[in-house]
Amino acid sequence: MWVSKPRVLVLAPHTDDAEFGCGGFIARLLEARSSVYCVAFSSADKSLPPKYPAGTLRKEIAEATQILGIAKENLILFDYPVRDFPLHRQKLLEDMIRLKQDLHPDLVLQPSTHDTHQDHQTVADEGFRAFKDVSLLGYEVPWNNLTFSTNAFVALEERHLQKKIEAIRCYESQRERPYASEEFIRSLARTRGTQIGTRYAEVFESIRWVIRTMD
Repeated sequence: MWVSKPRVLVLAPHTDDAEFGCGGFIARLLEARSSVYCVAFSSADKSLPPKYPAGTLRKEIAEATQILGIAKENLILFDYPVRDFPLHRQKLLEDMIRLKQDLHPDLVLQPSTHDTHQDHQTVADEGFRAFKDVSLLGYEVPWNNLTFSTNAFVALEERHLQKKIEAIRCYESQRERPYASEEFIRSLARTRGTQIGTRYAEVFESIRWVIRTMD
């Protein structure tokens, strides 16, 4: 990949993973007028707290991605059952291959290959298979990562981080999770920024990097 405005596809196993894992990078890409598509494979209704009705996370992701700047038509939602992705591995792969054929992404952002959640791991494995000739970066979700290769950094400005925080605030149903707090989000971005001498950053696992042209 060597294009100034890449077409970017974000693979989110569940409806909030894109914002947590790479919301700042998404905001920066959109600011630079790149095309960004977000695919969530599950609305995770079975994981909702009892007081929230089914479909809550579908509404929340629509609001969150709008804040980041993703066009409404670039949000794609599937309805795979949460925690059961390994049972649907082939169907997930087929859906990803169709996405590749339809969208022709230059860059795919997906879960890390070291993510221990079974749904995340399945998306990471099948994403690697489906997008064999596309640059792949694995985003960081520390609460799921057994280990993480910090070998690709994206510097963020305050405005990018603020967009990420505002998007995550849309997930009222997830607000009680400790990693949804602004304090945690800022501290992680500050830590990653310190590693590369900038104020804020997000870090990624470089799974595959493809350079086709040098224009």
